[in-house]
Amino acid sequence: MKKRADEETKINLLNLIPVQNIKWKKNEEGLIVLLKPKFKNPFFAQHILPRLKKPNYKISLDDIGSYIWVLCDGNRTVKEMAKRLKDEFGEKIEPLYDRLSLFLQSLEKNNFIEYKNK
Repeated sequence: MKKRADEETKINLLNLIPVQNIKWKKNEEGLIVLLKPKFKNPFFAQHILPRLKKPNYKISLDDIGSYIWVLCDGNRTVKEMAKRLKDEFGEKIEPLYDRLSLFLQSLEKNNFIEYKNK
């Protein structure tokens, strides 16, 4: 029997390595604030953004989101990140893999991260 093309190209999220795609900073409490530019169009980014008082949207992450964001450094797989989360937060993070995958999907959907293969 012939395998279907989509069966051959299945990718396991746990083996992917998330890489940050946007600028960010830490606030006074040590939590992460993502800085999403208001314009992506090259013309607006070059001519309008520098003139704006606030050129970025600020997205504040909670303690778990901040911890995950710091782990998205391009060196760790999602599986390694899950282990660190379990060690750091214990039962507070359960269901671990569901929460982690939903958060990473949200980051990817908004182009805050991208994945590279192991």
